[in-house]
Amino acid sequence: MANNYFVTGIGTGIGKTIVSAIITEKLNADYWKPIQSGDLEQSDSLAIERLISNDKTKIHPETYRLNNPLSPHLSAKIDGIEIKLNQFILPETQNNLIVEGAGGLMVPLNNKELILDLIKYLNLEVILISQNYLGSINHTLLTLNTLKQHNISIKGIIFNGEANSESESYILNYTGISLLGNIPVLKALDKTSIVEAGKNINLF
Repeated sequence: MANNYFVTGIGTGIGKTIVSAIITEKLNADYWKPIQSGDLEQSDSLAIERLISNDKTKIHPETYRLNNPLSPHLSAKIDGIEIKLNQFILPETQNNLIVEGAGGLMVPLNNKELILDLIKYLNLEVILISQNYLGSINHTLLTLNTLKQHNISIKGIIFNGEANSESESYILNYTGISLLGNIPVLKALDKTSIVEAGKNINLF
């Protein structure tokens, strides 16, 4: 049976795309980025394509391709469009599917809806990406609390980057969330390093 996961993070710039590439490669999964905001010539979908090496992954086209590297609601406004939840259709595939969000849960899509609402609309289990920095415990606990308040299923958490055993232990003990893995700082970012990093993740 195929597994579909929504990859979200505790904020922007914490490595969701890199971790999404690692999971996609490990599972030979399909990949979908519903909203790409800015950098269309260097999109996350293109990054995934460069970093995976299996021949089973299909990269599904984005629903919204926005031209400015801004919050989706503002980038869409500048482009003269409005993001609507009913435009998002989960790709049909018999394969595992990794769906990568934009930023964190409370990133606005339009005047009323957030990434959080997109996760609920798609009805997907969440893999949360965290990264250790001053304030990351707070951001991680807030994110997990919000997911639980909205009855969203959480597969577990992946810590990406520099390790901090004290912070990680606190988060795991306080929340009871499953640890799916720790991704170290990658010395190189290429197909080989993505495969190797996958050995640090256990999804089943």
